[in-house]
Amino acid sequence: MNFKSLPQLLDHFKEESTCKEYYETIRWNGDVACPHCGCVKAYRTKRGFRCSDKDCKKDFTVTTGTIFHNSNIPLRIWFAAIFLATTHKKGISSVQLALDLGITQKSAWHVLHRIREMLKEKSPQMLGESKTIETDATYIGGKERNKHYNKRRSQEDKNLTNEGKAYKPKKVIIGIIERNGKVALRHVSGETTQNMVDFVTTHVPQDATIYSDEAPAYNQLKRFYTHDNVKHALNIYVEGNVHTNTIEGFWSVLKRGLYGVYHQVSEKHLERYLDEYSARFNTRALTSQEKFEKFLVDSESVLSYKRLTYSNICKSI
Repeated sequence: MNFKSLPQLLDHFKEESTCKEYYETIRWNGDVACPHCGCVKAYRTKRGFRCSDKDCKKDFTVTTGTIFHNSNIPLRIWFAAIFLATTHKKGISSVQLALDLGITQKSAWHVLHRIREMLKEKSPQMLGESKTIETDATYIGGKERNKHYNKRRSQEDKNLTNEGKAYKPKKVIIGIIERNGKVALRHVSGETTQNMVDFVTTHVPQDATIYSDEAPAYNQLKRFYTHDNVKHALNIYVEGNVHTNTIEGFWSVLKRGLYGVYHQVSEKHLERYLDEYSARFNTRALTSQEKFEKFLVDSESVLSYKRLTYSNICKSI
């Protein structure tokens, strides 16, 4: 099997049985494991498998405990959705995915969020071992930077804008990026020293060199790393090897996607969108098929529609 485009993928996965056989190989590679207890002894039934462990004996299929669990959408359509979501540089909206695959927008929205759950790093990835790292923050949403401090404080206190609409402060995203390497992102409450130190020390070993701008939040990084900054306030953007152009270029891609493709993202789901963009960026050197297979290996996660739409009040950005 070798595919570089969506038509080639769909030509190969014409039957549901073909999809299941392929996914069994990707997930288990011949050693079927019960998703309920982990036992590696199971036998086939008409509908799937049954665990041989005497204390379990539960039935399961190849999709149990994965993003495909309890879905009425055929695996062939799921595979097409994964291919589209991971190969479009700026992402694909649920409206467009619904049109492309012939499903409802509601189903497409749920499918895309399950895919984002699959793309999420299962444990913090370490970046920049003996490498150069850039770190920066960006703001998504309202126009906080363009407001006078007193006006901003007044709106925060009233929780209303001058037009009487709900006040929506900017959402802060911090990031670190390896030059010619990977990126890691996090949605945080503010660009503070504590948030920056916690995030960077989680993802970057101490033998790395870190460059940032001159914001006070980065000052404490010199306690842990070789650290230098570029002074944007003095209109200096590159000073020898010291610059943050790499991560600022990534912010441009992220914002063009969030604003141009998704238009509006709720705060409660923002972290999942960041998982999507970082996963796509970090696998940019892989072929379409390599990305597809890599992400299928990571598909053992379940995100129910109920969990996605919990009733907490959230603000859009």
